[in-house]
Amino acid sequence: MNQKPTFDDIFKQNERRIHYQIHKMNIRDPHQEFFQEGLVALWNAYETYQPDKGSMATYFNYMIRNRLIDRMRRDNRRDEIKKLAAHEQQTQYTDGNYHRGTEGARPITANSPLPLDDSNLWKNLQSQLTDKQWKWVNYAIIQEMPYKKIAELEHTTVDAVKNWGRQVKKKLNNPYFHEMLSLDEINMSSSVH
Repeated sequence: MNQKPTFDDIFKQNERRIHYQIHKMNIRDPHQEFFQEGLVALWNAYETYQPDKGSMATYFNYMIRNRLIDRMRRDNRRDEIKKLAAHEQQTQYTDGNYHRGTEGARPITANSPLPLDDSNLWKNLQSQLTDKQWKWVNYAIIQEMPYKKIAELEHTTVDAVKNWGRQVKKKLNNPYFHEMLSLDEINMSSSVH
């Protein structure tokens, strides 16, 4: 009569097999999490092994290796989700249309407001900007849309939209550009009233 060995016996004989698979796959395991996965795989293999299907050692290697691969995939997927969530949170926090403070986000208000109803100003400005820069002005300034929404509408990334905004801001900070658009006169006349 061929009696099935106990799991303790199987563990003593195959503990090095788990370490070997971890080492072979170049897994750093300082907290023994992968070893625990390998141990669970060994237990499952012990419970489901059928002698007529093949060698026990081959089956154990197969089960341990695949369990470790599954664990690595789960960990990688979780890390990727964390990175995406952190990036999304950072993007929302650094969206250039809001001041951030302890009381929350509030829209940025201009120190010297541009007359939003001056169609000549907007046409003049539009003529001096690229299509993408004008889209940023239209969406972010005039329509007060968040960068994420602009990126969705334009089928691009939030970083691309931010870059459009940086380009516009660089132009608007140039004194020559102010003179060309007559912004100084508009700001002077609006501050007199």
